[in-house]
Amino acid sequence: MSELRKANTDSTYFLTFTVVGWIDVFTRSRYCDVIVDSLNYCMEHKGLDVFAYVIMPSVENEQGESRSEWMLHMFKYYAKFKEQYKVYQFWQKTSHPIELISHEMIDQKMDYIHENPVEAGLVVDPTSWNYSSANALSPLKVLVT
Repeated sequence: MSELRKANTDSTYFLTFTVVGWIDVFTRSRYCDVIVDSLNYCMEHKGLDVFAYVIMPSVENEQGESRSEWMLHMFKYYAKFKEQYKVYQFWQKTSHPIELISHEMIDQKMDYIHENPVEAGLVVDPTSWNYSSANALSPLKVLVT
């Protein structure tokens, strides 16, 4: 997230966080809950504002598939190419920040975020995806716009 250090922190940004190698981590609720808990902590204690979000798998997997050893191997593999990571790298280096400079841009990105699970064929209605701010029962306490 080094590119945000140079950004105007008073602005609103659209960010995309991607797991290295598009490793499909977010196929289970417990993994999504870790992200939600971390974001809720940062919102409560670090001043982070979140207006919309979605957590999605890269692809669908078979139920009960255990891939933890393979995932750890892959996170270690990606880390070895970067000095800043001691053992593992989870996120790709850039979050591709886009400064949202108008209400129209904010609305467009929020629609894009909420429509992602529909476009991926995971649900037919964005409000049905559990890990999305489009869902009224979302586990993340987003700001109301």
